[in-house]
Amino acid sequence: MVSAISDTVPHPFDPLSQDEIQSAIGIVKKAHGEVFFNVVSLHEPRKAEMTKWLENPAETPRPPRIADTVVIAPGGKVYDGLIDLAAGKITKWELLDGLQPIITMEELVLVEHICRKDPKVIEQCEISGIPKEDMHKVYCDPWTIGYDERHGNKIRLQQALMYYRPNVDDCQYQYPLDFCPIFDAEKQEIIAIDIPKVRRPVSKAPPINYHPAAIEKAGGYRNDLKPINITQPEGVSFKMKGRELEWQNWNFHIGFNYREGIVLNNITYNDKGTVRPIFYRLSLAEMVVPYGNPEHPHQRKHAFDLGEYGAGYMTNSLTLGCDCKGSIHYLDAQFPTRSGSIRTIKNAICIHEEDDGILFKHTDFRDESVIVTRARKLIVQQIFTAANYEYAIQQDGTIQPEIKLTGILNTYALNPDEDTQGVNAHNHQHLFCLRIDANVDGPNNTVFMADTVPSDAPVGSQENYYGNAFYAKRTKLDTTGKAATDYDGTTSRTWDICNTSKLHPYSKKPASYKLVSREVPRLLPKEGSLVWKRAGFARHSVHVTKYRDDQLWPAGRHVPQTSGEPSLGLPEWIGDGTESIEDTNVVLWHTFGVTHIPAPEDFPVMPVEPITLLLRPRNFFSNNPVMDVPPSYASTPSQVAANGAGVVNATDGMSKLAFTNGSSSSVGCCSTNGANGTNGTNGVNGY
Repeated sequence: MVSAISDTVPHPFDPLSQDEIQSAIGIVKKAHGEVFFNVVSLHEPRKAEMTKWLENPAETPRPPRIADTVVIAPGGKVYDGLIDLAAGKITKWELLDGLQPIITMEELVLVEHICRKDPKVIEQCEISGIPKEDMHKVYCDPWTIGYDERHGNKIRLQQALMYYRPNVDDCQYQYPLDFCPIFDAEKQEIIAIDIPKVRRPVSKAPPINYHPAAIEKAGGYRNDLKPINITQPEGVSFKMKGRELEWQNWNFHIGFNYREGIVLNNITYNDKGTVRPIFYRLSLAEMVVPYGNPEHPHQRKHAFDLGEYGAGYMTNSLTLGCDCKGSIHYLDAQFPTRSGSIRTIKNAICIHEEDDGILFKHTDFRDESVIVTRARKLIVQQIFTAANYEYAIQQDGTIQPEIKLTGILNTYALNPDEDTQGVNAHNHQHLFCLRIDANVDGPNNTVFMADTVPSDAPVGSQENYYGNAFYAKRTKLDTTGKAATDYDGTTSRTWDICNTSKLHPYSKKPASYKLVSREVPRLLPKEGSLVWKRAGFARHSVHVTKYRDDQLWPAGRHVPQTSGEPSLGLPEWIGDGTESIEDTNVVLWHTFGVTHIPAPEDFPVMPVEPITLLLRPRNFFSNNPVMDVPPSYASTPSQVAANGAGVVNATDGMSKLAFTNGSSSSVGCCSTNGANGTNGTNGVNGY
């Protein structure tokens, strides 16, 4: 009998602890013998049950801890399972047909070793100009095969994108090879090799490297950068209770799983003593990277980085002062290995505060009375191999998900007469899907589309005599079909998540959170293409569905090797588009991102390209919710007239002039006749 777990009671949203993961593994092994563990993760509490507990945790039964498991048994059989950890028993064990689970890190590593020893791969390397004795210099990036109709989805496959690295420190991606082995995970062997009709020998161009020795050889690093230090001498302003965070009226739980990485749950705001719910769950639920080269086998290159590999599994261990600067709080992550042991990622999440420029400011030109208040934001961040992803929580009620893309382009070989470097990179897109489980002032919400348009009234009419009127036209998205909408930059289109039963006392408009997103390229592969069929969530900028438990991932639960026939995930849930989503528990799915046309400046390593969007309160607060944030400096007309008596001067003592010329200029927030008065007792000369 597997021993019971838990000396301390976890929050129901907490990821499975190391002991819980080990307990689940033990229960499965006892029942089913030796299997490979692809997933052992929290099966999230049912929302209705969890909501009752959140409303009254002292008197409501705590939702049970359930482990969601996916295993591969001998013969390549895939099983989905649920395990009641308190009871120590399996409550679900389902054999899947034609579905392949997420690829693990161990599976990725294995492919390279097999490729280096395979006679057929060695032969192709020799044809490309690599001698047999240099096979230790051959590398591969294993990808799930996407979907290939020749092989289907009954056997578990990966495709190996091949590279040659003359020196171990060289950039791997400068010397791509022109063939692509296909790896069978069950047999652990290469079963086929895709070879182009026109062969491209390995490039002989000199390496372009980005490591320190290469930079020093090329002239050295810049020497004109001075240090920037971020300090909080009195400590941070946020509090942590387990994984629950409290900061500046905000309260939320920070979860983490193998697939989405960071998950924010039960996001609330304390509005002058009233705790108001905003979102039940917020996560980056999927992404797809379609590549634009139609030449076989490049059509298979459209990675679903979350559904096929997992943002959690690919998460980096962050380093203080390097990945994160300032006063940092870290959270670790635990995952199973395929064999059933535990892998810990130290510092998987970093939490810190940042100065965010001016929060608000106003200066009266008549007397130069002024108020200026600086903004601060809270960052909850992870970095995974595909991207740097963070949530910026701001004092004014705004949530700002941001993605920073960096890394190395996926390259492919060219003929010598096609390009002087013999290497190129595909045009591609990065399309991310944000899942917003709405709870704006309560569970019953309605989504509206807002477009800024000219008035319908003609020039010369009573309503629009001079022809300059315009307004925000709102369209109710009351069915799942109607909600499938696209971004329109000509109308500054946004989407409002509204609680139509909670009207603002002044504007008489419903309490809302507005989705403001402007980096929204359309899916460029054509309708009917393989990517279009597999990535149904990316066909529109916004979809809205009625909430249902376990509808978490818009490309489906199991993504590798899906054919797109039928399209899984969102297209299934939308159905014929007639389901009502008005005044109910809704989930908004937003696809955003970037289209990347590679350039020389992106090689050998790409500078960060940020993508951001906003979730902003509208008609939610009675007025500006941050007027109580202490200002850096504040003076009123009467205080100016009274020679500065009572002026608030809370400028920091760390700021100073960058350059001095020997004068006695003030370095405070406002000049005060050559002095820094502590309470503005000196006359104000101007801001």
